[in-house]
Amino acid sequence: MTKLLAAITLLAAGCLAADDTYLPWEGGAAHYKRWKNGPSADDAYFPIAVWLQSPRNAEAYKAIGINLYVGLWRGPNDDQLKELEASGMPVLAGFKERLAYRGILRGWTMMDEPDNAQPKPGGGYGSCVLPPAIAEQYRAWKAADPSRPVYLNVGQGVANEAYKGRGSDCARHDEHYAEYIKATDIISYDIYPVNSGYPLWWTGKGVDRLRQWANYEKPVWNWIEASSIRGEGKPTGAQIKAQVWMSIIHGSMGIGYFCHQFKPVSDEAAPLHDAAIKQALKEINGQVTSLARVLNTRSVANGVTVKSSNTEVPVDTMLKRHGGETYLFAIGARPGATSAKFAMREMGNFQVTVIGENRTLQARNGQFEDHFGEYEVHLYRIRN
Repeated sequence: MTKLLAAITLLAAGCLAADDTYLPWEGGAAHYKRWKNGPSADDAYFPIAVWLQSPRNAEAYKAIGINLYVGLWRGPNDDQLKELEASGMPVLAGFKERLAYRGILRGWTMMDEPDNAQPKPGGGYGSCVLPPAIAEQYRAWKAADPSRPVYLNVGQGVANEAYKGRGSDCARHDEHYAEYIKATDIISYDIYPVNSGYPLWWTGKGVDRLRQWANYEKPVWNWIEASSIRGEGKPTGAQIKAQVWMSIIHGSMGIGYFCHQFKPVSDEAAPLHDAAIKQALKEINGQVTSLARVLNTRSVANGVTVKSSNTEVPVDTMLKRHGGETYLFAIGARPGATSAKFAMREMGNFQVTVIGENRTLQARNGQFEDHFGEYEVHLYRIRN
């Protein structure tokens, strides 16, 4: 009886619809409640991070919507943490037991990309770091500090099965990833398709695979290129937006930006010195943050179907219900343009607000149509 009354209350509030079924889910921001000193468990929080950045830039990153640092060069040390604490910028950093400013530490970061072949002293590359070694370190850190989660980032092999950088011991051993995931609390991966010449849609493919290997039990984050890493292939603002929303639509629960540029000049904070990219990141991050409470709810599995006019360009979707409204997030998931016809289950005639685009669409008999340019994102809000 209690469950029935709770369901009726939620239905009346517009938080769910009759006969909704749901996709597998890792738990949203509430997942972090299990750690006393972990990331924020507020449902208004969605992690938006930068990788290995100087604390002196924390205020500038906060101004464009960054709310987390991951990694500290040759750290963490108390000077770095004191500066981040003054800026109110939480951080995940390498494990160290004696630190004065531990309050700003929200988790421990393991070595980066253990699934790739590791550099050898004197040059060349050896083996990857196999999962048992990572598991041993995980157990030691958890015993020393159970109040914080342990974070692990793996490489592009998650999406690029043929990646040679994994070396002979790990190449095509996808079974390793499920074992790495057992040895962490938050798992992420990186792939930079514009810089590497890969298809943009591999970003979402990697999120799908990592979530499956995690059995939808641990949050998956991923990293997005925000610079011309080696002086070539700088992503546009539109390409960054596409990768961010493709990740989220496929179930990523945290986004990070790789900001370094190494050639022709070295610049660890390249997006802060590129007016167009800086503005694009500010707009993307603002939109994601404004929708955090929606993103931190479970996705509906049976609320919408979509038909693309271009069979070569599927349209990927995510459907949420929150606060008496339905949210549909959609992206053209392959190169090329298309029109998509959406059919909403058990909905009649209604107006659709296209978030951030200053336009509305009219649905008839639960259906409406919209155009998608190449990898274009549209975010829809519908009052129930």
